[in-house]
Parts: sequence; C-alpha cells; structure tokens
Amino acid sequence: MDYSQLKKDLEGLYITIPTLFNDPDMSINEDGIRQHVSFLKSNGINRQNAVLLAGGAAGDFSTMSFEERVRVAGIVKEAAGEIPVAVGAQTTSTMELQRLAQAAEEIGASFIQVSCPFYFNHTQDDFYEHILAVSRSAKIGLIIYNTFWTSAEVSFGMVERLIEIPQVVGLKWATKRSVAMEFEDVVQTFSSKLTVIDNDLLFPISHMLGAKAFEVHLCNHWPEWGVRLLATLEAGDYKQVELD
Repeated sequence: MDYSQLKKDLEGLYITIPTLFNDPDMSINEDGIRQHVSFLKSNGINRQNAVLLAGGAAGDFSTMSFEERVRVAGIVKEAAGEIPVAVGAQTTSTMELQRLAQAAEEIGASFIQVSCPFYFNHTQDDFYEHILAVSRSAKIGLIIYNTFWTSAEVSFGMVERLIEIPQVVGLKWATKRSVAMEFEDVVQTFSSKLTVIDNDLLFPISHMLGAKAFEVHLCNHWPEWGVRLLATLEAGDYKQVELD
C-alpha cells in the first residue's frame, strides 16, 4: 500500500455523503444514494478534486447497524467510480473498528475515518491503542478525526505520536477553540507529514498554513461552489474565498 500516494489522493474537497432512507420502513434508499453521487459527478466532482465520505456523522452512522454501514459504503464506492472513498468508522468498540476497516478494504475504499471512542471518558492513550489496533488489521489509509463530539481531544503531542504510524495519512480537525491557535500550530507543524482536513471552516488561514483538504457539506447541494472554492484557494485569492 502506497500511503504517500494516499496522502495526495486525500487532497481537495472532502464531501460527506448523506445517507438516504425510504419512507415509511426506513430501509436504505440505495437508488437515491447512487443518484446523489451521480449528481455530484455530473457537476464537477471528480478524483482530481474530491474524496467522498460514506457513513460519516452527517451520514447517520450512529443510527445504523454494522451491516447497514458497510452496505452504504459499498453503494457509495460503486457509484463513485474512480473518486476515492473514505468510510466513517467511528465506534465505541475497537473490535468493531477492526471489522469496519477490513470491510472498507474489501469493498475497495481508500480510507477510514476514525475518532476517539465516545460515551465513556477515554484517555489519549486509550485512543492511541485504538488506532494502533486498527492499523494492524487492514491495509487502508487512516484519517484521524479530532472532534468535540468524543471523550478526548487530540492534542499536539498526540499528533506527534500518531504520525509515526504509517497508515495515518490524514487529520480532520473540528474542535472548540479551547487552546489559543492550537489548530493553526497543528496545521503549520504537521501538514508536510499528513493531509490536514479543515473542518473548522477557516479555509483561507488553514490553506496558507498548509492544509490541503476541506470539509464542504454545502457541496451536496451546490457542487460547483466547492469546485470554485478549491480553485480560488489554490490561486491564493483569499479575499475572494471570504466573499464567496
């Protein structure tokens, strides 16, 4: 597995695909998901500018069974074609995380997105062991998700430890601004070692400091906006980014 290439593949727009359900039985709307991915592809989203996340938080992973999560990921991967796919693998169970990673590898996904286990108060050492276990379970890129929805945030020192694991290719960041300039410090320090995904919506600042990927939920409704955003960032026209 070429993890250096996966870091490059992760650059661009990071689009969380919504999981669609049928009324009234709440079964997965497979055709609807396929149509949605087709809509994105028809409006400028491709392997050069985007990664699709299947079963993230905005894709309702927390309400689905293991089998449903894997099925949704498979549908998105099938519909995505050459566009790289990440699979949401947030879970309270390390064993389930390993199964999700193996399933993601089997369907041909490039990445899984992993956050610290939630509900109980976990330590950063707990999270490190969680990541180490999954790194030994599947040959797939790991995106570490630092989010305030879990029990322990990922500190600067934790990132220093995680980047020593070869499979760790991405870091997605969405936290409360509890430590002054921590996000900026992390981007500036580690963006040469992994692909940072800005989920704090600080796109001009993070791009200046080295972030190469950007969470853009709006792309699900207006993909052309995301394509323009990325081009404007890469052109260094940060004033226009703010206006857009």
